Amino acid sequence: MTSEGFALPEQIASLLPIVAFALIFWLLLVRPAQRRRKLVAGMQSALAVGDPVMTSSGLYGTIRGLADDKVSLEIADQVVITIARGAISEVVNTDESQPEPAANSTELES
Repeated sequence: MTSEGFALPEQIASLLPIVAFALIFWLLLVRPAQRRRKLVAGMQSALAVGDPVMTSSGLYGTIRGLADDKVSLEIADQVVITIARGAISEVVNTDESQPEPAANSTELES
């Protein structure tokens, strides 16, 4: 047998680290980003009037109107702004059962 017959397995073996790196990159970075994008798109399509939301820039408000790609957001009494639907990053949980921070050593005693 000649040495030419062994060239193909050696070439495949030299590609294995590159393939493994690409697979790890996909599993750790690309796949979670795709999942997150799907969740955000689903949340944005399910928005309804009256939902308390937070924008990607950190503004909190309540949805007062919905158009195709725009949202009317009330950020204060009688203050309504129009933003892109894609700027809504999450629907805020209004559940009042969240635990309150413990009042302990962070307060100053008089």
